[in-house]
This record gives sequence, structure tokens and C-alpha cells, in this order.
Amino acid sequence: MTQQSSRQIAIIGGGPAGLIAAERLSAHGHGVTVYERMPTLGRKFLMAGRGGLNLTHSDDREAFMARYREAAGWMSSWLEVFTPADLCAWAESLGQETFVGTSGRVFPQAMKGSPLLRAWIARLERQGVQFRLRHQWAGWSADGALMFNTPEGDRVVDKPDAVLLALGGASWSKLGSDAGWVDMLRARDVEIDDFAAANCGVEIAWSEIMKSRFAGKPLKTISISLNGETVRGEAMISAYGLEGGAVYALSTPIRKALATGYPVTATIDLRPNHKIAEVTARLSDAKKGQSLANTLRKAGLSPEAISLLRESGELPTAPADLARRIKATPVTITGQTGLARAISSSGGIAREGLDIGLMIKAMPGVFVAGEMIDWEAPTGGYLLQGCFSTGIAAARGIEVWMGLQAEPEGAAVSEDAAGDGTDGE
Repeated sequence: MTQQSSRQIAIIGGGPAGLIAAERLSAHGHGVTVYERMPTLGRKFLMAGRGGLNLTHSDDREAFMARYREAAGWMSSWLEVFTPADLCAWAESLGQETFVGTSGRVFPQAMKGSPLLRAWIARLERQGVQFRLRHQWAGWSADGALMFNTPEGDRVVDKPDAVLLALGGASWSKLGSDAGWVDMLRARDVEIDDFAAANCGVEIAWSEIMKSRFAGKPLKTISISLNGETVRGEAMISAYGLEGGAVYALSTPIRKALATGYPVTATIDLRPNHKIAEVTARLSDAKKGQSLANTLRKAGLSPEAISLLRESGELPTAPADLARRIKATPVTITGQTGLARAISSSGGIAREGLDIGLMIKAMPGVFVAGEMIDWEAPTGGYLLQGCFSTGIAAARGIEVWMGLQAEPEGAAVSEDAAGDGTDGE
């Protein structure tokens, strides 16, 4: 790769969006410094990998883009810059082979995020990226320099050629993203939509029996429906309500329904792989004198599912009516868990305030990536893909703004991407 004239670029935020931008820019010969207020890099990235690092998803393009809902139209241009296939190739260049799970989600073979992150940081260090940990961004000085506070109380000043903000949204604040940047940008006339919890659990007023006996138990193979939208998957019963992938995927319609101020009732299909007629036949086979609990178990319901079914009120006795209840068990949602417990957030810098290269229009030379931008997506690989893709798009935008020849769309992130993966674990 031809080395370009070196420029100095500051990246604030050491998560996936900031690090992938650092990789691209440093591979092109630019001086890159990553500032991170936490003591280590990629803390949310590692947390996301605790149950298996879901990098992206194998959906076809149309289905994949649809996961970004209202943002799908404008996110598509950035997702095309660094596609799911590109992300898999990148992981494999770091010695982390990927595979597609039965649900279509894509994971590294090691499942964990730590081997990939270690190999990634090693690559960035070889490419000359400088890391400044425990550096809290404090805004700009009167002459436009970046200011940082350190544990020693020193105020560090940097005046780079371009700045990339990759500070995250407002969820999981204990891991580093606390939206503390909002007031600093609003003071500079940057339009920012208020944050709200996304990919979060819902609150349901369970009975004491449900809370005491079944909190922490899974509801496997269910589907949840609200206002004409249905999501299949799993959920977990908690003392406050429900959480899990099937619930998270409906965060947006649930949030909008709750905003109306009216009661929100979703329905849960406890036997989504079976038609009503099949469930009715199973129930009709019950022997005379058999208890309802045994009848429901023989119809394929787990104890957790039976308890949830009973929460819906008095159960019908006719097999057909009971089957309909099993296929559409109503639950009243009273709220969503807050940002502190949410996996991600909606809200952030409004799309209208950014150009195609993700530069803030009101602040020439300042770019953004990741969850700082107002987009949201469900878990399942879509969140991480969005962060990686916007990080690459912002890196390209920086090079275009600096008047440098950008790499052709679809090319590798760095020269190492064509290697043999020896810098993996």
C-alpha cells in the first residue's frame, strides 16, 4: 500500500468504532492517538462477548438493512463501506475464524472477545497507534485544542489535523459510555436527539409466585407480538418482567407504544412451531381426571410457560379456547428498564447534522462514529456491525476532508488483512 503524507488524528473513545478507524488511518500512514477515559480498551466489546461474541449476522442484504428500522435508508451507505463479509474477513485476518450459528448469527470460533481484542491491539501498536488511557476528554480550549484530564490532574492539550469522536451512547455507563459529551456538543449548536433505552428489558407486574419461583428461568422457543410485529426467539423471566433477545428486538415499538400513555399489551406464543389445530389436538387427548398442569405439560409447555400462562387470568377449559390462549398469551407491559441496564441506546447526534463522511456540519474537521449517532439496531450482530461500519466510514470521511486519496470502497482495512493470521492468539 502506498504511504500517504502523515497527518495527526485524535480519536476519542477506545471501543470498536474508534479502534477500527484507528486501524484504517494508521495503515495509511497517518499518526493516530486514541484517547480513552477508562483504564483499558474495548470494555463494552468484552462485555458483549461474555455470552459469545456476536460479531454480525448472515441475513441477506435486504433483511439486514431492515433491522435498522427508520435509520435503514441512511445507514445503508455506511454499512456498504464495511459489510458483514468484510467484518468476518477482518476477524479472520486476526487469527479468529468465524462461523454461522443456527440462528444466523456470526461468532468467532473462540466465542470470546478477548483473543480478538488482544490480536487487534497488537496490530494497532505495530502500525504506530498511540494509546492514552485514563484520559478524560474535557472539551476544547479557546484556540480550538482538545483538552484532557488525567488521574494526576494534568490537563493535556492536543491540536490534531482531524478529530474522531467515538464516545458511545448512554447505556452501560459504568463501562465508559455515559453521554457526558452531550452538553459540550450542544453548546456548539450540534443537534442531539434525547437518549432512551434500547435493547432493554420490560417491566411486568408479576404475581409473587411468578417472581419467587421463576425469576431467572428461561422461556425457550417463543414468539412475542406487538402492534402487528412478531419476533421469535427466547426470553428470560426476571423479578421485574422479561428480558432477552426476543424482547430486545421489540424495544422500539414497545417504547413508542408506552409513549402514548395507554396500557401496552403484547402477546406471547408459547408454541410458535405448532399451529392452533395441533395444540388443540394435544389438549383434546387429555385423559379424564388429568390435572390441567399435566395436560399443559403433555402439550409441550414448560413449568415456566405454564406459570406465565396462568398470569393471564382464568384459563378456558375448552381445548380450542385454551389453545388460542397458549398461542396468544397476553402480558401487560408497564415500562422499560432504564439506560443503566440497557444494552444500547436510541438517540444521539441527529443524522441531519452530519455529512456523508460523518463529519459534524457545524464543526469542520470533527467526525463521529458508533452509538453517538442517532441509530439503533437489535442484538444479534447488528449493533457491532453498525459500530464497525460507521468507524470505517468516518475514517474515509477524514481522509476525504483532508484532501487525500481514499482507498476504493470494499478494499481491505489494512495490509495485515491479507496476512496469514499469525498475529492471533
